[in-house]
Amino acid sequence: DGSRLAECVLPHAVALAQAFDAQVMLLQVVERSRPDVESQAIAPLDWYMRKSEAKAYLDEVAARLQEAGVRTEKTLLEGKAAERIIEFVQDQDVELILLSSHGRSGLSGWNISSVVQKVVLRVYTTVMLVRSYRPVTDDLMGLRYKRLMVPLNGSQRAECVLPLATQLANFHQCPLLLAHVVSKPEIPRHVPLTEEETKLREQLIEVNRRKGTQYLEKLKLRLPLGVQTRLLLSEHPAEALHKLVDEEEVDIVLLSAHG
Repeated sequence: DGSRLAECVLPHAVALAQAFDAQVMLLQVVERSRPDVESQAIAPLDWYMRKSEAKAYLDEVAARLQEAGVRTEKTLLEGKAAERIIEFVQDQDVELILLSSHGRSGLSGWNISSVVQKVVLRVYTTVMLVRSYRPVTDDLMGLRYKRLMVPLNGSQRAECVLPLATQLANFHQCPLLLAHVVSKPEIPRHVPLTEEETKLREQLIEVNRRKGTQYLEKLKLRLPLGVQTRLLLSEHPAEALHKLVDEEEVDIVLLSAHG
């Protein structure tokens, strides 16, 4: 969107384009008005200037990517950002969308911008989100991934990211971490569990832990060398995975939208 915050995706675009020999398509949408002033008309000269500035900005970013050896195309559209992004992705058969968590528009209650939220919910293709609070660098070729993580729940759908993750890990010569969370089963009760119920709960946890360990070991045998596994036990899987990301200093988390 022309902001430095949104440019945090550029080093990742280069790193991914190199790993998959892909072309990068730059897209900027110029909106005629802000949501809070929807009915306000824009002067023709101001509109012309905004479009000219956006085009010049896209040309400059494209030149930087091309200097980094990345095949690049650029497109400037008009209209509402989320809707035009989704239309462009569908028309061009885009395979991966790179978005910063927020840019000029700021954050929503979901810790991402409203535009990003709409795109993630409505587009049916792979999306990569980069947190905008990360420091922005002008060095587009210096990014090397050091650790990737794939959370898995045992389903084949969750495993759909593994080919992408293994190719990326191989290119960057970095470890791939497979994580599985065993959730503690909930037993709705208004009073404390009986001794028998507590014992049954612990037995179920142990069965799930053993099955989870076997599942990760089988996956490890199928995948290239450099794969590591982590089995977690938690009542809150999302929190456990967040903590693991921090502890293991993971660069990228790759996961399916659902399992």
